[in-house]
Amino acid sequence: MAKDHDGSTPVSDAAGSGLAHQGGSEASPGTAVVVADPIPNPGFEPERHRVADLDPKKEKAQERRVAGLFLLSIVGSVFAIVAYIVFPIVPGDLDTVRANTFFLGLGITLGLLGIGFGAVHWAKSLMHGHDLVEQRHSTRGSEATRAKALEVFAAGNEESGFTRRKLIRNSLIGSLVVFPLPAVVLFRDLAPAEDPVALLKHTLWEEGVRLTRDPSGTPIRASDVTLGSAFHVIPEGLEESSHPLEEKAKAAVLLMRLKPEQMNISEGREDWHYDGIVAYSKICTHVGCPVALYEQHTHHLLCPCHQSQFDITEEAKVIFGPAKRPLPQLPISIDDDGYLVARSDFTEPVGPSFWERAL
Repeated sequence: MAKDHDGSTPVSDAAGSGLAHQGGSEASPGTAVVVADPIPNPGFEPERHRVADLDPKKEKAQERRVAGLFLLSIVGSVFAIVAYIVFPIVPGDLDTVRANTFFLGLGITLGLLGIGFGAVHWAKSLMHGHDLVEQRHSTRGSEATRAKALEVFAAGNEESGFTRRKLIRNSLIGSLVVFPLPAVVLFRDLAPAEDPVALLKHTLWEEGVRLTRDPSGTPIRASDVTLGSAFHVIPEGLEESSHPLEEKAKAAVLLMRLKPEQMNISEGREDWHYDGIVAYSKICTHVGCPVALYEQHTHHLLCPCHQSQFDITEEAKVIFGPAKRPLPQLPISIDDDGYLVARSDFTEPVGPSFWERAL
């Protein structure tokens, strides 16, 4: 291409036409060039009908296959429950662990795969396979758009045959209802064999049980507890219990000593302390965290999880935070040897609320 005498390249007629003068002024260099011959929209390919679309017998056969997969899911879920009961785990016997795991896993696998394969086979063999385009629109459409949405739902129901194909619908509903049952059986079996309400209401504390240091188990004399001190306490004989960690989670106690004149004692609790020594549950009444921080000058206990505070001079009354109830107090006394002992168990359940709690 030839150049002007100043060395610049002249604009060709074709390019110049895209920058033609408009109203006597030159167009902006950023003006987009509109393509004169855009590629036409090819549209969608014609829908390829499946055998189930063309032959009613094939359609019924596919429907039975889908329902059969959902029924297989029901069988697998029921088998998982039966296997969990028939093949129990015997502590110390690895063969029973293997058998329980294998058959339980097999049943749950059939329950899952039956639903998954059935749903996929339903979509592939019985629902229409034509392409769709969904135009973007605002979050809340116009009334016409909302009416169109209802029309789309109705069309989807018609295409899938959910209300029309009763065999598939009922078998799917049945498989979805039965499938969670193995999980219900497994989680229910995690609960203690004894009455859980009674287990939550009572601890290892009873009359005459000594208060011992946590974790050494050393008994505590009244003379060991000085003003401002705090002891983390467990009941004597905790390690000999069948479930020491579970029992400790309920029976853990904080022991402190105040001046008797600093204590505001309610009626009926006059003999729950010994010369200013008081014991309160260490389990927060909010969600069960350990209340382990004691401020000796203010006599406040702090739960580090959600910052609930309890005032020991007011029988562990809540003064701040989400906890709604005071910490339960353990009635204490001393035995003939000068060791601190419990007068009884807690008079109310420790820790956070539960459904059967009377308070």
